[in-house]
Amino acid sequence: MTEKLTWIEEELAALKESGLFINLRVIDSPPGAWMTVDGKKVLNLCTNNYLGLAGDERLIKAAQDALAHYGAGPTAVRSIAGTLSVHRELERKVAAFKNVEDALYVQSGFLANQAAIPPLVGKEDVIFSDRLNHASIIDGARLSRAKIIVYEHCDPVDLEVKIKEHLSNYRRGLVVTDGVFSMDGDVAPLDQIYEVAEKYGVMTMVDDAHGEGVLGHGGRGIVDHFGLHGKFDVEIGTFSKAFGVVGGVIAGKKVIVDYLRQKARPFLFSNAVTAADSAACLAAVEVLSASTELVDRLWKNTETFKGEMKALGFNVGNSVTPITPVMLGDVKLAKEFSRKLFAEDVFAMALGFPTVPKGLARIRVMVSAMLSEDDLRFGLDKFAKIGRELGVI
Repeated sequence: MTEKLTWIEEELAALKESGLFINLRVIDSPPGAWMTVDGKKVLNLCTNNYLGLAGDERLIKAAQDALAHYGAGPTAVRSIAGTLSVHRELERKVAAFKNVEDALYVQSGFLANQAAIPPLVGKEDVIFSDRLNHASIIDGARLSRAKIIVYEHCDPVDLEVKIKEHLSNYRRGLVVTDGVFSMDGDVAPLDQIYEVAEKYGVMTMVDDAHGEGVLGHGGRGIVDHFGLHGKFDVEIGTFSKAFGVVGGVIAGKKVIVDYLRQKARPFLFSNAVTAADSAACLAAVEVLSASTELVDRLWKNTETFKGEMKALGFNVGNSVTPITPVMLGDVKLAKEFSRKLFAEDVFAMALGFPTVPKGLARIRVMVSAMLSEDDLRFGLDKFAKIGRELGVI
């Protein structure tokens, strides 16, 4: 290692000493209820496969058919020669599913925020952002060069205070929030946020990554959950969680989506999503459009798991969604808990800083519709055993 890079060695050593160094586990199977991780079969309480669609035969068949029809990759950006008919069909179907005027399909949920925010606001503008917004929102906001004003988490009163104090100094404003917060599982008070933004003429945007497939009728998302159709300006979504594939979507008013087709840099300058992925996303939307069965099962499993964890004495925070944070505080304790779970054939990762604030380390359990009653009982028994061993309960 040359002298100019010794600082990196020191940083890595510090991460290891503090317990914050990330070790990647390797998966060698579909992300089903049970999966192969680091060579062993474990209960999956970790992935975002809320509805089990990642391994659904209907999605796999759709991807295989699209691969045979369109080839391995589009080989172009969508604005030049990369827009496939399956891309447009997906946009139409997801817009209908979410009951919005139009939708734009992009490469990922992370990129969807980077695609949407900079064209809507610039250096003469202001963004009002929830304190716990996802990194993709934070990065998209920074790229816009707009002034970023942070309001307290899920606090519409503080949002109004901040808007009254700052909006008049800027050309226009944008309020942006996560819908479901991915680390804590709580839900933004979207109806109250909308009322405040509408009162002051501020644009509205919600990232529904963990709400689609979970909240609303049949998983139509947080806007459906609050009955705000046609009111919220922009909905950001991802196909990588409940839909079980990959890709992002920007949905909402047609005038905004049309504008973003002209201005969104990830859309204009990065290769289009493969036909196989796009067709699988389309199949997922069709599955959810046809039935609420998977979403209903997800919520039944969520109620069972959370109720039992609370009864055991675990602190599962303020979550009101399938995201179940098992709060442990100390990152070394959280990592030791995760290691012991894995030794007992349960895959549930520890999360610490910078993913969550210092002192709020946890095991984040992602409940899924694909878990049977026996699976849930197995996981609960292992949590109880290790919780007692480590003095957590």
